[in-house]
Amino acid sequence: MELRHLRYFVAVATTQNFTRAAEMLNISQPPLSRQIQQIEDEVGARLFERGSRPVKLTEAGRFFLGQARRLLEQADDLPKLTRRAVHIESRLVIGFVGSTLYGGLPTVVRRFRAASPHTDVSLVEMSTLDQLKALHSGAIDVGFGRIRFDDVTVKRVVLREERLLVALPDNHPLCGTGPLRLAELVREPLVVYPRRPRPSYADQVLSAFKDQGLDPVDVHEVQELQTALGLVAAGIGIALVPASVERLRRDEVVYQALDDATVVSPIIMSTRLADESPELTLLSGLIEALYAAPGTPGVPPIK
Repeated sequence: MELRHLRYFVAVATTQNFTRAAEMLNISQPPLSRQIQQIEDEVGARLFERGSRPVKLTEAGRFFLGQARRLLEQADDLPKLTRRAVHIESRLVIGFVGSTLYGGLPTVVRRFRAASPHTDVSLVEMSTLDQLKALHSGAIDVGFGRIRFDDVTVKRVVLREERLLVALPDNHPLCGTGPLRLAELVREPLVVYPRRPRPSYADQVLSAFKDQGLDPVDVHEVQELQTALGLVAAGIGIALVPASVERLRRDEVVYQALDDATVVSPIIMSTRLADESPELTLLSGLIEALYAAPGTPGVPPIK
């Protein structure tokens, strides 16, 4: 069976008429009917109900139509995919935690695409711990996370220590009172994320309180940053978020500084220890250039 046989069958099934299908295919009707008969003989089943007007598919015909269309679409896409494969010289898979999207990651990816247009770049959102597993398996080439971990096979570079802000409902009594102390927040319902896997950014937030001998009295665990901010907007509680999240303007949520500059969350780039590919070299250079540019004070260059 050839692709042209599938096209003949799809034409008849679509038009529900042998004559119109033959005209569309620019062939005469008798050869078309013979081709359909050959297909039915090969598959061992009737595909059309004989004698019906318009032509109707049998149950086997409906199944065959779905498969035929899928194969024809794949055949039509093959030249385009091949041309794309020829022009793709390399690939780079980036794992990231969601909050890094509000920082410099999108800018770095745009600059990388511009500098290396023939590299296939893909991004996969995953926790820092999942990034570690993905680096080991080769599923990603680089990860951007927030959790420090020890692994002799992974190179970690702290790109920056990002200060945390307090996300408050816009009608909260503490709004507009200036930088806040953690001691002022310890009795507030605290929303942390992600719930799992642990350890995670949630543990960084809880550790910030514990480092000052404080124990939040009411902790709500959720999975996503957006969910945490939604609960804040609803007045369910407050949240500590990286400063870059302030770019995410959300109604009924305000962001307020902490008075303690040591309450931070790192942004960490992780790669396989021996991986010095041209793609990673380019990526590191772009990040270093971004952090060295005006407007990013206090951000150390990559070393």
